[in-house]
Amino acid sequence: MNFKEIHIGALIKQRVAEHDIEIPRICNFFKCTEAEMEEMLVQENLSTDLVLKWCKLLEYDFFRIYSHHLMLYSSPSTIKGEDSGKEKSSLPEFRKNIYTKEIIEFILELIKTGKKSKYQIVNEYKIPKTTLYRWIEKYMKE
Repeated sequence: MNFKEIHIGALIKQRVAEHDIEIPRICNFFKCTEAEMEEMLVQENLSTDLVLKWCKLLEYDFFRIYSHHLMLYSSPSTIKGEDSGKEKSSLPEFRKNIYTKEIIEFILELIKTGKKSKYQIVNEYKIPKTTLYRWIEKYMKE
């Protein structure tokens, strides 16, 4: 899975095919025509309300793909300990360091193929060194 380039329509289409969901059921759920439904599946971007409906219909959290993108490709807004003057937001706060199986596999694949060194991964993705070495010990045994 390429978390850098996200084509949500293609991912939804893949999930529909995997679960063999009938087109009339989808059209009924969205209250749309078959042409409108097909148009959604070729779009690179969809509105969040449509993605949410697809999540419910296909029982899959497509928003996690975007979360993975943020974990891997966004720069940290502040360095730990330097945010003391920052105002608290009324929005919910989420822990950034929740690594899924897909993220771990992606990181380990970068090391295995030599695309990135351990040092680069620690610096670019802000993954703690001990966490990275634990993953290597646990998942890269051959």
